[in-house]
Amino acid sequence: MTKMERANLPPAAQELLQRFENRQARVGILGLGYVGLPLAVALAKAGLQVTGIDLDPAKVDSLSRGESYIEDVPSADVAALVRAGTLRATTDFSALAAMDGVSICVPTPLRKTGDPDLSFILSAMQAIKPSIHRGLVVILESTTYPGTTREMLLPEMESSGLKVGVDVFLAFSPERVDPGRKDWTTENTPKVIGGITAACTAVAQAMYGPAMKAIVPVTTAEVAEMTKLLENTFRAVNIALVNEMALMCERLDVDVWEVIRAASTKPFGFMRFTPGPGLGGHCIPIDPLYLSWKLKSLKYNARMIDLASEINTSMPRYVVQRIQDLLNQHGKPLKGARLLVLGAAYKPDVSDLRESPALDVIGLLREKGAAVEYFDPYVASLEHEGWELTSVPDLLSAAGAADCVVVVTDHTAIDYAAVAQRAKLVFDSRNALAAAGVHDPKVTTL
Repeated sequence: MTKMERANLPPAAQELLQRFENRQARVGILGLGYVGLPLAVALAKAGLQVTGIDLDPAKVDSLSRGESYIEDVPSADVAALVRAGTLRATTDFSALAAMDGVSICVPTPLRKTGDPDLSFILSAMQAIKPSIHRGLVVILESTTYPGTTREMLLPEMESSGLKVGVDVFLAFSPERVDPGRKDWTTENTPKVIGGITAACTAVAQAMYGPAMKAIVPVTTAEVAEMTKLLENTFRAVNIALVNEMALMCERLDVDVWEVIRAASTKPFGFMRFTPGPGLGGHCIPIDPLYLSWKLKSLKYNARMIDLASEINTSMPRYVVQRIQDLLNQHGKPLKGARLLVLGAAYKPDVSDLRESPALDVIGLLREKGAAVEYFDPYVASLEHEGWELTSVPDLLSAAGAADCVVVVTDHTAIDYAAVAQRAKLVFDSRNALAAAGVHDPKVTTL
């Protein structure tokens, strides 16, 4: 920002910029989950005074002891920041009154009807309202449809009598957290920011600037909101394409994994995606449906999004059907069969269960009368739709006792060679055994 551009900002914005640049600012993070906690730690490391606010007293107590409950955030980092006094946690929302900036990092799930559930955002805004004061910036990080920041949060902020862009500031900055990654983190993943006004963007950029290696300012909050939806819709559609490719290859008696390996040798015009038992995580299965829902209100049918969702959500049933067919080929009905599911988390080497396809696969197998156990080194127990399971203590013993071992999540800590040696049959929905160099006739892939 040039000196002239800075001089043209309203006085409240100039004061905020100075506070952030001098590391005098106090920042509140609403929601201390997979997005909020890494953000809180990054900002505290950058020298800002950070207060994390969450309704869950267990999270607050853990952080107050200097202990992290998320794999991507080392407890040593939390402990050091708590000792230094730059990071604290509370369940008391009145702490917002002392903040210069607030980031909203709350969940945005879908209702059972498929409509967006923005109740967490609304609750967060209601918690902020009593503490709105001149010289406050609010940044929404929770993924939502384009227009949410302007249509829902702007009126709530201006109900205080203060003007957004002049007295207070409002922006959207999509979270880009990918749990389990070591190469791209909160600090070094470019941060997209779009404000309600240019002054809002400048202030939000100043808040995140000390902690982020690269800021990508865009012209409006709607552009920033749409950016996140494009990113995740791109993944959802391409995963649906390769999932359907797997369905077609099975009918053609062609190895889809060999096809993908061969296609991946093309150095241009191709990006590698792999099939699997369904989509997991909070973002990719849900975010495109926010966009589809919004477009329906504008009388537009987002056909590619809807078709991709249909294909991806059908994959757990397809996997169960393939398991049933495999057992039938070996004279064993699915009803009464003993199955061991490997992996419950939605992706490798994390404990995150959000929207995990393993939950659907296990539930469907149980509905068909199978006796299901599971093993996951990161997930000690499961509870879903009325049933509960505990990870088996001895993987190899359970693998040997099962009629079929089903790989749903390809954790790298699993000894696939030993599993294949002990198992009677393996259905591998992730091609994990071949990737580990295990080639055994007892193994069937997706």
